[in-house]
Amino acid sequence: MNDAHSFEQARRSIIAVGQRIWRQGWCPATSSNFSQRLDDERCAITVSGRDKGALQDTDIMQVDMQGRSLDGQKPSAETLLHTQLYRRDQSIGAVLHTHSVKATLVSMHADGPVSWQGLELLKAFQGTDSHEGNLTIPVFDNTQDIAALADQVQGWMSVHGTGVAYLIRGHGLYTWGRDMTETLRHLEALEFLLDYYWQTHRLASAGERLMAGDAKA
Repeated sequence: MNDAHSFEQARRSIIAVGQRIWRQGWCPATSSNFSQRLDDERCAITVSGRDKGALQDTDIMQVDMQGRSLDGQKPSAETLLHTQLYRRDQSIGAVLHTHSVKATLVSMHADGPVSWQGLELLKAFQGTDSHEGNLTIPVFDNTQDIAALADQVQGWMSVHGTGVAYLIRGHGLYTWGRDMTETLRHLEALEFLLDYYWQTHRLASAGERLMAGDAKA
């Protein structure tokens, strides 16, 4: 596949996934960024500050694996978090960063990594073939110092492996996969799991309040 065809295919893929994610309400305003690997040296990524539900060809740019623009357009500072993943794992073919309400709520209330086990939807993740598996994703504190955030991510992954996702507190979710189709599947499964986690958290809190009220009575 020549470079021009590869970039054109990536643009179509990113535009389509942007519309799908926007319809779910997971990339409000001009938030979020999406990328797809082109080769070992480049990836296609959304230009900073664009409406992800109405992306045009000119809203997708190319950067090298250090996050530097290859066509004069301005990438998001968070581009470095995408290219970090591509450099770390050659099998990663796409990265999606989203800002859903549930991802933000969970990130703000979790006091450490978030885990799930025993759920059928865990089988949506590459490499998991049983509901008996378990999934843990870290939560990193938000910062405008993206290089420092990338260092935190690298530190976690050096110990725990690359995994499939992470949360940034009060900010959003990053997930990735071997191609855009797999990455979107991971995103949809994670949104289900985050909703499940949040509803479980709310039920547990309500139960604690009820028990506290009974004790006072």
